[in-house]
Amino acid sequence: MLVHDEAILSDPARLAAVRRAAQLLPAMDLSLDDVARLAAHSLGAPMATLCLVGVDRTQRLGAHGLPPALAAHDDGSLPHSFAGHVVCDNRLTHAADLPHDADPRLREHPLVGSGVRAYIAVPIRDGAGRPLGALTVFDTRPRRWHGPQELALMDIAGLLTASVRWDGRAASTAPMLDGAALLDSVQEAFVAVDTGGIIRGFNRAAERLLGYTAAQVCCQHLEDTVLPDYRGEATRPALQRLFAAGPARPLVRELTVRHRDGHPLATRASMSVVHGVAGALACMFLTDLSAQVAAEATAERHASFLTALLNSLSVGVMACDDTGRVIVMNPALRRIHGHPDTGPVPDDLPATVSTFLYDAQLQPLSWEQTPLMRAWRGEHLTDLDVVAKLPGRRTRVFATTAQQIQNRDGVRLGAVVVAHEVTPLRRAEHFNACRRDVERALRAATSITDAAPAVLRAVTTALGWPGAELFLIDENTDRLQAIGHHSDNGEGPEGLFGHTPVRNRGVTGRVWQSGQPLWIPDITRYADLTSENEQHRVDLCVRHGIRTVLAVPVRDGGTLLGVLTCYAGAPEVDQDLLTVLLDGVAAQIGVYVALRRAEELALQLTRSQDDFLDLVGHELRTPLTSIIANVTMLTEEATGLDEEQQQMLSTVARNTGMLQHIVDTLLDLAALESGHHRLAAGPVDLVAIVADAVAALRRTTAAGVQLRTDMPHPVLVTGDAGRLRQALDDVLSNALKYSPAGADVHIRLERSGGWAELCITDTGIGTPASERDRVFDRFYRAGNVRHHGTPGSGLGLSRTRTIVQLHGGDIALRPQQPSGTSVCIRLPLDRPDPP
Repeated sequence: MLVHDEAILSDPARLAAVRRAAQLLPAMDLSLDDVARLAAHSLGAPMATLCLVGVDRTQRLGAHGLPPALAAHDDGSLPHSFAGHVVCDNRLTHAADLPHDADPRLREHPLVGSGVRAYIAVPIRDGAGRPLGALTVFDTRPRRWHGPQELALMDIAGLLTASVRWDGRAASTAPMLDGAALLDSVQEAFVAVDTGGIIRGFNRAAERLLGYTAAQVCCQHLEDTVLPDYRGEATRPALQRLFAAGPARPLVRELTVRHRDGHPLATRASMSVVHGVAGALACMFLTDLSAQVAAEATAERHASFLTALLNSLSVGVMACDDTGRVIVMNPALRRIHGHPDTGPVPDDLPATVSTFLYDAQLQPLSWEQTPLMRAWRGEHLTDLDVVAKLPGRRTRVFATTAQQIQNRDGVRLGAVVVAHEVTPLRRAEHFNACRRDVERALRAATSITDAAPAVLRAVTTALGWPGAELFLIDENTDRLQAIGHHSDNGEGPEGLFGHTPVRNRGVTGRVWQSGQPLWIPDITRYADLTSENEQHRVDLCVRHGIRTVLAVPVRDGGTLLGVLTCYAGAPEVDQDLLTVLLDGVAAQIGVYVALRRAEELALQLTRSQDDFLDLVGHELRTPLTSIIANVTMLTEEATGLDEEQQQMLSTVARNTGMLQHIVDTLLDLAALESGHHRLAAGPVDLVAIVADAVAALRRTTAAGVQLRTDMPHPVLVTGDAGRLRQALDDVLSNALKYSPAGADVHIRLERSGGWAELCITDTGIGTPASERDRVFDRFYRAGNVRHHGTPGSGLGLSRTRTIVQLHGGDIALRPQQPSGTSVCIRLPLDRPDPP
């Protein structure tokens, strides 16, 4: 608790004693700066002061270790010192961590801003016990002060009081250095020698460090004991120079001294000259550097190991110090930035980073937005994508991880970032999105020409390349023609797009010839482009900043349909990955082109069939009608013909009737599909229709084929009874036609989930699995039927499917084991079964 008592500070007797002390203490033979240094060393702290306290100001008589900023900060006013509080309290006082102390006056003390974290102070008293000032020791780190340290500081202050004759005369310093107890309390080794080099003082810390006792070295020469030489020369000349210089401030040198057992010790010596009544003494405080040297060697080994580790890493590493200044940049990262593997870190890095570093959305990054600076401010980043786009180099993507570096107390020491290249991975991810975009573009377009701009835009975006072009082989001329392109600057470089490739010339022409992908990482170094036209294309590419070209074939299976050619503005290296990715897109395009051409062919076939139907309807029906009429008349008047002529006439009539049936079926099917014939819809009992059809067939079917039924009663649907009977007759006719003699044909009708399901199953030759869906197409007959020799037009099942679909149902062929076919028709019920 800080105490401030105006009565104590302004006491006349105390102030008179302060004035006497201000005269007597500086007149002592022992320097008051040395007393402050002794106090600091004895407590292992960097700084100490000795002050007298007036009413509202302090007078500094001695100091040690104060940096210039802190020395200038103390203007003598009482608030800038702890001495006034020590005088008022008249006892030892201390604080372990000023910025976090419970007393706000300590937390807000001006010295805290100068780096002071802890202090301990004892009062300086005169012979009558009056508090005159304070001896204060400061530390720049938090620490707790313990009993031995408190006693040592009180002893120093007591010895200082005892060394002054408060009647006006100062005590003298003996040749053997008065205050041996004071020196023994110091933690550092202390050695004092006279002008002749004879050791006059040797404290306990020196005994522990050097192995000698004070009795063994006192009155002995330095050269014969602890200091055989001074940096390779005799000790005496160096000692004479020290006495002659009489430095006002201690000289700090690194000395190698000799231990009693003979081994050398590295020390740091703080040397000063003290003048007393018995003459001048050279005082040396020795700090053992053995541990420091070992620590420095260890640190050097660690630094060498760390340097080797950083140099061997394939990932980029960058680190900054506590001020944010970049201090580490390993070779991998230097190569990314285009810098030499060794040398100083570029000073312009913070100013230029926004010209080549971008975020995942390709927005420029300022230095403050980089992962390193974000980590320096306290963020912990994991797998944050950063894009590097350096002039003349390929675009690269890096996943970065960054965090702040702290010491054990949580104080920021700097930050580090690690960058791992993920360009191939991100490209693969982008191409997944690219394939989806290509698929959407193809689905939305009516032709590949319409789809090309959107498709190529998706490709160039995924690649990060400036342009791409699609060529297709014209089916009529067999020439490769450009059908679309995309460029990131609109129409693209003049003359680059829209040219007509020549087979086996140029990049696109060579892929057209070989049917294999072609990768040119640097077109300026590709020696095979030698013709005048090829050199013109190379010059055009170079003039517009294009360096890498990748062309892949567009295929449908083994058929070459075209070439996809892409252009990059910087040399690229991921040949295998990019080729595979682009092949996938080219395959999508190939499938689309093939499907469009197949659809076009199907439309042409449909138009041909429609034309044929028109021909049948308008060109065949009239002459057939005339033929049938004449044949009928001839048949009626055939009494004058012989048997062979009557047989010939019967054959003409029978075949003309078959042809008339085919024409009628074709026209009926066309009318149903076009909507010219509408259904006469009404309530229909399928059981009745099936029963009538079966009864009619039993009267006309050859012996040996049995029709067996399995039906509930009744099964009502809404439909056209005539058309449904027509469809049933076509299916039953096929079942009987392809069933062997003695076989059974099963007709099963049942209700199932709101549907009436009618299945006609035979044990005939069946239908190959690959052709079951096609038997419903017009004119199509399965291969085994054609080879079997059974006549037919391929129209019956086509008309049946049309009738069923017009009734809202469906029809399908199902395999029957071990042989045969089951034709199943489903129609919606009028009254579905209750759930």
